[in-house]
Amino acid sequence: MSSSRSAPSGQPEPFEPKFDAQGLIPAVAVDAGNGEVLMTAYMNREALDATRKTQKATFYSRSRKKLWVKGETSGNFLAVEEIRVDCDQDCLVLRVKLPKGGAACHTGERSCFYRKLKLTGPEELERLA
Repeated sequence: MSSSRSAPSGQPEPFEPKFDAQGLIPAVAVDAGNGEVLMTAYMNREALDATRKTQKATFYSRSRKKLWVKGETSGNFLAVEEIRVDCDQDCLVLRVKLPKGGAACHTGERSCFYRKLKLTGPEELERLA
C-alpha cells in the first residue's frame, strides 16, 4: 500500500517534487491535442521554474550541464499548456503545442519516438508509418 498522501478531492495539495540525487526529475512532453509522446528530457529546479515562468519547455542538459530551451536553435519551441505530476511527484508530463509542421526531435522528426522495437524475433527497430 502506498504511503503517499492525497488531499481531499478538489483541494489543492503541496507540490513537493522528488528530484533525484543529481537534482533532476524526468519530464515527458506530449502533444496537448492528441496525447502523442514527443520527447523526454530532464529538469532541475531552475528549468522547472523557467518553464513555469515562460511557458516554454526548458530542460537541463546532462551532457552540457546547462539549461536549454527546446526550440532555441530550431525555432520548434514547445509551448507548455499544462504540467502534470505523477502520484509520487517524481516524474512530470508536459502537455505542449508544437508550431505547425514543427519537430520535437533533433533529427527533424515530429516525435523522438518514431521507431518501435519488435516484441519478438531479432532486436531490430522498425520505423513507424
